[in-house]
Amino acid sequence: MNTDMMKKVCHADGFIAALDQSGGSTPKALKLYGIKDDEYEVGKPSMYDCIHKMRTRIMTSPSFNGNRIMGAILFEDTMNREINGVPTAEFLWKEKNVVPFLKVDKGLEPEKDGVQLMKPIPELNSMCDDAVAKGVFGTKMRSVINFANKEGIKAIVEQQFTYGKQIMAKGLIPILEPEVNIKSPEKAEAETLLRAELLENLKMLRDDQKLMFKLSLPDVDDLYEQLVGHPNVVRVVALSGGYSRTEANDILSRQHGVVASFSRALTEGLRDDLTNAEFDAMLDTSIEEIFQASIASGVKKELHTHK
Repeated sequence: MNTDMMKKVCHADGFIAALDQSGGSTPKALKLYGIKDDEYEVGKPSMYDCIHKMRTRIMTSPSFNGNRIMGAILFEDTMNREINGVPTAEFLWKEKNVVPFLKVDKGLEPEKDGVQLMKPIPELNSMCDDAVAKGVFGTKMRSVINFANKEGIKAIVEQQFTYGKQIMAKGLIPILEPEVNIKSPEKAEAETLLRAELLENLKMLRDDQKLMFKLSLPDVDDLYEQLVGHPNVVRVVALSGGYSRTEANDILSRQHGVVASFSRALTEGLRDDLTNAEFDAMLDTSIEEIFQASIASGVKKELHTHK
């Protein structure tokens, strides 16, 4: 494991940029960016060419660097491509001082017991080996909680931890993302159940097993305080989950020790037809707003926790 990356993730001010839209969410991201449906074929190389061009523009922007951005989560296709002739993960770390992560999940199962588990990931070991070879620091995988169903939430957390242990065994830091749907009529209750299950599963880890959590912005401020201070938890980051950037930043700023890992809120307002100067200025504003919300809590992990 890269100790310089670990130090940055543990202690640097900043947030994690989520640039990992997959096959299912890419058309929506491209539409918001101003790329019309007839400019590519869904699920075909032309679609991934379009989204890589968008991501390249973001990552090569002068505004996008390690001063305010701690890490970036990549889709597998992005990891396997290059930025300015350099493999993406290598470009992020060596050129931008941004820690690379890889999205490893393969989408969601249909809802059962109020939740959507991840589809099986039979190729997880080979994906992890590939990520390690390319200089990636960690992974991310998402499942969704729609209702406060105790059995469903227990199943979600167990699946996340099971895959998480497999990822840790490969020398990577997994980001577990059991997202609570912000539109859930039982959001607060679901979050309370989720916290209890996460703390219970953390008890079963060895001292040397380290992970991160990516969680929905909670209804109750500082709900995840025990996770932030837990010795097995490298960092707790928050997803924007459909909130506007203003809303997300406002809630985030009240969560001590939690930093952002935004996707839609990061790219809000960016369009293909902007001039480079306009694009960079808008991205700079977005990054600065999210950065300020992320550092507002002012709490960082102690170094001795992660020797």
